[in-house]
Amino acid sequence: MSRIAYVNGRYVPHREAVVHIEDRGYQFADGVYEVFAVHGGKLIGEQGHLDRLGHSLGELRIDWPLGRRALMVCVEEVRRRNHVRDGLIYLQVTRGVAPRDHAFPAEADSALVITAKSMKPMDKEALCKGVEVLTIPDIRWQRCDIKSVALLPNILGKQQAKDAGAFEAWQVDADGMVTEGTSTNAWIVTQDGELVTRDISTSILNGITRLAILEAAAEAQVNVSERAFSVDEALSAREAFISSSTSHVKAVTRINGQSVGNGHAGELTTRVLDLYVDYIEGHGGPQVTDSWN
Repeated sequence: MSRIAYVNGRYVPHREAVVHIEDRGYQFADGVYEVFAVHGGKLIGEQGHLDRLGHSLGELRIDWPLGRRALMVCVEEVRRRNHVRDGLIYLQVTRGVAPRDHAFPAEADSALVITAKSMKPMDKEALCKGVEVLTIPDIRWQRCDIKSVALLPNILGKQQAKDAGAFEAWQVDADGMVTEGTSTNAWIVTQDGELVTRDISTSILNGITRLAILEAAAEAQVNVSERAFSVDEALSAREAFISSSTSHVKAVTRINGQSVGNGHAGELTTRVLDLYVDYIEGHGGPQVTDSWN
């Protein structure tokens, strides 16, 4: 069955989905995006994604293409038409079509594209097998809280990781502190059992999965600290993992070729994965989603 995409008011076969050559997303990366995880036929973190989308649009002064309710009707329709039970819904909003000029156009209608992709159901055993990350300098711009489609530094970092046989690259700021992965948030568990992830600022993207983990951990009274951690602290950590809508909670067992802890998914990582799954199945996603930097 052909995949279906939504492009500016029309549902079309994915292979026929096109945008104008002067769409500012194509010309300038003048746009933002969201990726909704679908688990068991349900969208995860709907409100969080909408709130973060609103933040990104507001910071770039791009108009909403539709009202929130109408937008989610389109998202759900794309999911339904593509029969996605487990997978992803990708949503992109650009400033729209206008003659090429750096300044904002005087008039332009925001452009909206939505696509869907089915994936295998979440596999806890696979998530706990562990992956390797390497560390690289963070060369991105200073507004990483905006989920911009301008992802060239992330792409270069991800390719660097792939070339090295690693799954992900953790980006490191000028002070030697880990910010986040190229497409994930970064977590460690200290030798004292403290769960640590970078605090919210314009230096990272506040992940929806990150928020759900924090809420699930708080509910289970897990000791969590939102603060920066160094590469050295990560290398000496007892456990580590990454989180995102696609990676869920994925164990990290090697950093820069060095084993993390005993080289296997740790006890707290496994517990956090269980807590996260229970939480999203019970609550549908994070409940507090109104703070992005």
